[in-house]
Amino acid sequence: MDTGEGGSGEPGGSPLRWLAPRARAAGEGCVHVSLLEEQKRYYAARAPEYDDWWFRRGRYAFTPGEQERWDADVAELEGALAAFRPAGEVLELAAGTGLWTRILAPSASRLVAVDASAEMLAINRARVGSGVEHVVADVFGWAPKRRFDLVFFSFWLSHVPEERLEDFWRLVRAALRPGGRVFLIDSGSPDPAQRSPSQGERQQRRLADGRVFTIVKRYWTPAELGERLRALGFELRLCLTGNRFFLFGGGS
Repeated sequence: MDTGEGGSGEPGGSPLRWLAPRARAAGEGCVHVSLLEEQKRYYAARAPEYDDWWFRRGRYAFTPGEQERWDADVAELEGALAAFRPAGEVLELAAGTGLWTRILAPSASRLVAVDASAEMLAINRARVGSGVEHVVADVFGWAPKRRFDLVFFSFWLSHVPEERLEDFWRLVRAALRPGGRVFLIDSGSPDPAQRSPSQGERQQRRLADGRVFTIVKRYWTPAELGERLRALGFELRLCLTGNRFFLFGGGS
């Protein structure tokens, strides 16, 4: 998961203050500055327990039936990504603890994994070993100087506030070579009341030690997200997994 400090460790990369191609009005975007900083702190603090959520351990444990449905959806994601054939030079944004880095690495000729949290990337590095370039950098404040065949991100887009959405997709476009592709994975939100971005962008999250953080969390349906992305010049085929745990899709 992403959001963090703005340095760059990638050869050819550079830290960048977040400036969109268009000029910002005075004060525009300020509402989310402290919220995004809190989101950074949350994911740094959550790093040691993040994998418990994915593997449904401890307080995240499911009943056997729920676990079976979760596992089926995870397998569906993995199958969809394999069918998409990720290859060439790959940029993974908000790479987190490496759950997807480990899947991307074998078929990539080069893989750059970016995340704001040094704590997350330390786990990522231990999981995937050498051969992956790890970059501690805030996606909201970083721009690569090279281009890639694929930009991949998982469980990140739902943490991008509306006011940063267009800017983020400009970054994605700038990172892609002509003909480059995008693949994303995110929360599916089985609860219909949570699926619309109009329901609000903030959620409170509690860590195992009791600390509470407020973060950005937006739920998209495939139709809503597809429409927004078409307006930004992207055509992605987006779906929900069979049990609606996840949203995923790819295109260019």
